[in-house]
Amino acid sequence: MKFTSTIMATAVLAGTSLAAPRAGLAERLQARGVLSHQSNPSDRNGVLLKEGSDGANVEYSKNWAGVVREQPPASATYTAVSATFTVPEPTATDDSGNMQAVSAWVGIDGDTYTQAILQTGIDAYIQDGQKSYDAWYEWYPKNAENFDIGLTAGDVIVAKVESSSPSQGVAIIENKSTGQKVTKTLTAPSTSATLGGQNAEWIVEDFNSGDSMVPLANFGKVDFTGAQTEADGASYGVNNAAILDIQQGGYVKAHVKVLSDTEFSVSYE
Repeated sequence: MKFTSTIMATAVLAGTSLAAPRAGLAERLQARGVLSHQSNPSDRNGVLLKEGSDGANVEYSKNWAGVVREQPPASATYTAVSATFTVPEPTATDDSGNMQAVSAWVGIDGDTYTQAILQTGIDAYIQDGQKSYDAWYEWYPKNAENFDIGLTAGDVIVAKVESSSPSQGVAIIENKSTGQKVTKTLTAPSTSATLGGQNAEWIVEDFNSGDSMVPLANFGKVDFTGAQTEADGASYGVNNAAILDIQQGGYVKAHVKVLSDTEFSVSYE
């Protein structure tokens, strides 16, 4: 669950030479008219299982599209989640000139287990025809921070989070297109925010700014490949996991199509 407070220039996680504080993003967002940026858990309250031949495991969410493994095998915990995807190029869905955006990320916990989330991913923004991109990491409930890495549409990204214990983890973003790779070691922000290892997630998200959702940009399609999670030394893909489509105002905005145990796509509808 990506979460950045209203005063985003106040960095909570300590940066290293590999990471830039969220303040840089705050300045860019403020210039674009947005002062806060946060993600929320999947909003599935009151939704029903999707009907149709491809809907056995598909649910509607207001803000998440992707795949979630909701519980690990008995007596095991998820300790790593990774995938490769291409940075999408956002396109405005109207002529308002207002900001529209989308996130793509991988994470541990934050679905059925909500007290902590270790995640990393990218954002793509468009406002007044101007496009920009950021990569970030987070151990919720601490604020997210930016990685200092260049991104543009079409870059091939490998995103991974892994935990060595409930209170220790690492977030990794590698830009295969440029050869850049950044890593951040993280510690649970408190004893009440340790990982449970109960969820593994690969998500395209329509995130919030303050109390309102940022309008979802037309992101075309995000193809996830090499989608994998580890639990007790064994590897698992996306088969038999929960599949989420974004539905807003009675319309499907983002649709998931599973191609294999390690590949799926999320398409803007």
